[in-house]
Amino acid sequence: MIDQEQLTYEAAAARIEEIIKRLDSGEAGLRETLELVKEGRGLVEFCAGELEAVSQGLEELRLEELVARLEGAPERAQ
Repeated sequence: MIDQEQLTYEAAAARIEEIIKRLDSGEAGLRETLELVKEGRGLVEFCAGELEAVSQGLEELRLEELVARLEGAPERAQ
């Protein structure tokens, strides 16, 4: 289990891989499987949120760059 306060995308992705390996091994009992699936679901949701935040940040940067280009471009004669 990972400390939620210090969770990073990389740590969450690594833990998801560990969970998948444990589930694939077939050695986890029913209760452990349920707990691993719950934990995995939470980690996947966390990762999706992180990716969405990064995507939004990149989109904002692209828009800011576009605006800067448009503001700096000489006006065309019509």
